[in-house]
Amino acid sequence: MNQKEYWDKSTCKTFTAMLHLDELSLYLKNDDSILDVGCGYGRTLYELYSNGYKNLKGVDFSSKMIEKGKQLYPFLDLTVKHDKTLEFDDCSYDAVILSAVLTCIADDNEQKYLLDDIFRILKPDGIIYVTDFLINYDRRNLIRYDLYASKYDKYGVFETPDGAVLRHHDIVWIKELLSSFKMLTLKNVVYDTMNGHTSNAFYFIGKK
Repeated sequence: MNQKEYWDKSTCKTFTAMLHLDELSLYLKNDDSILDVGCGYGRTLYELYSNGYKNLKGVDFSSKMIEKGKQLYPFLDLTVKHDKTLEFDDCSYDAVILSAVLTCIADDNEQKYLLDDIFRILKPDGIIYVTDFLINYDRRNLIRYDLYASKYDKYGVFETPDGAVLRHHDIVWIKELLSSFKMLTLKNVVYDTMNGHTSNAFYFIGKK
């Protein structure tokens, strides 16, 4: 099963990564154009919408997630992302949200490509918000990191019993990955996961 097939079959999952809007709102205006990359069924965009932000768009490569989002939130602009490159002009968005997307991308170069593309479409002084999962040190996670490290040539990548390939990150790598942006906030947090566990995590707010 490839990643798209997995997420198309996972529309019943409840996503748990938080939008720390109390801090993010310090850098946003209500009429800012905001893009949610990997929006799933639109949960984060709905939170933004409910807090007065209306110039919103979401893209996701799972057509089934987008279909669910349109049913739940017919007033949101949600579309399927067909290509690796984001289909938007340079300097076209005031802010980009990337919530629990890097965990779905095992490869360093693919993560770099996505962040470079986000940098491209952000306006000068545009804001990026990234939140995702970090390496954990409990026995269950350490066993699966070791089990899949050679297969994926990356410590922190693992497979779940239901077919997902996911990645937990070293904070050193996250800082390197986001180094093109001026850091405004970087905080460690703990989130529940979609499969009912807890995980170390972070959120980052940066400026182009």
